Amino acid sequence: MQLKDIRKGKEPQRKRPSLLLLLPVFLFIFIAGLPLLYIFIRAYEAGPETAIQLIFRPRVYELLKNTFLLDLSVTIASMIIGVATAWFIERTNLLGRRLWNVLVTIPFAIPAFVSSYSWVSLSSVFEGFFGAFLVLTIYSYPLIHLPVAAALRGMDPSLEEVAQSLGYGPWKTFWRVTFPHLRPALFGGALLIALHTLAEFGALSLLRFDTFTTAIYDQYQLVFNSASAAMLTTVLLFLCLIFIGLELYIRGKAKYTAVGSGVSRTQRRITLKGTAPFALLGFTLLTVIAVGIPLGRLGYWLFYGTSAAFPIGELGSTLVTTLSYGFGGSILTALIALPLVMLSIRYRGLLSVAAERVPYIIHSLPGLVIGLTLVFFAVRYANPIYQTTVLLMIAYVVLFVPLAQSSIRASYEQAPERIEEVARTLGKRPLNVFFTVTFPLIIPGIGAGMALVFLKIMNELTATLLLRPTGVDTLAIKIWQHTTNAEFAAAAPYAALLIIISSLPVYILTMRSFSGTRRKKHEVNID
Repeated sequence: MQLKDIRKGKEPQRKRPSLLLLLPVFLFIFIAGLPLLYIFIRAYEAGPETAIQLIFRPRVYELLKNTFLLDLSVTIASMIIGVATAWFIERTNLLGRRLWNVLVTIPFAIPAFVSSYSWVSLSSVFEGFFGAFLVLTIYSYPLIHLPVAAALRGMDPSLEEVAQSLGYGPWKTFWRVTFPHLRPALFGGALLIALHTLAEFGALSLLRFDTFTTAIYDQYQLVFNSASAAMLTTVLLFLCLIFIGLELYIRGKAKYTAVGSGVSRTQRRITLKGTAPFALLGFTLLTVIAVGIPLGRLGYWLFYGTSAAFPIGELGSTLVTTLSYGFGGSILTALIALPLVMLSIRYRGLLSVAAERVPYIIHSLPGLVIGLTLVFFAVRYANPIYQTTVLLMIAYVVLFVPLAQSSIRASYEQAPERIEEVARTLGKRPLNVFFTVTFPLIIPGIGAGMALVFLKIMNELTATLLLRPTGVDTLAIKIWQHTTNAEFAAAAPYAALLIIISSLPVYILTMRSFSGTRRKKHEVNID
């Protein structure tokens, strides 16, 4: 800011983003735009009359009702559970908080289609809407818990202390002071859940609940690249735009940053007293439903299933492939997500809006659509990368950038821009400012984003089926191949291995972040 601007009370003129920042943004927007181009090409080929007939059908209304009801129910339930678990762990003296912090995030390590076949094999009662709601909720709520818990740890404790000194009770302090600061993390996670539910296929197929995604898959299976599937996808895109607009409106334009992280202040913890048994009961029931029953059924198929087998060589090669895809894809996705977040927060304009919103639009598309899009363009314009790891990595970035974007954004929202401005006035170059000032503040968000992407890549099914190199399988593909043939016991070793390796990064991430931000406890009573 110039001295004359300060005297006149003008806002500082923002610098233009550097070319180093813009290049990955332009590259991603170009690649992310290919699925939209592919969909509209197929819809255009159908013609306006056919398109209208395909959209305004009773079947489409039925799919719309199923999809919207499931999406809304899963998102709201996940928000309630995720905020409750994060608050009890981070703000109260709940017994065994460190253990619960791990247990409530473990369900995200259990793929939704693995959990679904566990429940279906238990009873056919879980087929249909109830089973879909249950499975997707217990799988999705960690997407709320993780960023909200991180936001609670990153808040300046003095804000809540001031509210309590003014006579606010714990609940009034939460709604008036704490909750507004959780909005970026909360609604960012809710948007991811809503879009993930729109695009979910494997679990819903096993649970026999029809949504737009399962219908699109059926159409592509019946008639490759059919116009009907393309029109169903346009309706799915319309739903996605509604959710994105709603999240943007609810989140608002408020910024929640603090110059200090507040580590020098002690964090007061609320004494639960009479509510402690009910809190422990709630955590126990949640763990049994989300972890105990799926793992229990998996153990049953491992030890008592007649088709169970343990091909060591095949298990080992499949594990190595899965891990390499997970690590490579998570690193590449974080490298692309970081400039997208930086542009959307630090620079205003149409490009920054596109950088923030386009990834979420694409995230709502089924992996099948992304896979077919990349096959379509690779065969015609980039044949050397067809059926290679490069093309598969591109698909992972397009699919999962919002996961990294949401976590990084939650940390970046709390990184004060004034500190960067001060560093620049001292003569530091922008790149130096980023690595010495900004980067240390957003490392937790980057780590959380990479962990989420790593888990999702290991569980990804449809795009991997289409784009993987010939003869290469992942653990998720092996599970799917066996479960579609009702070979539950044969799928069990692959499912168990996938859950084990997925649980390790979740455990390390939650324990490290939990222990790294521990503060001396001061307790207050809650009625």
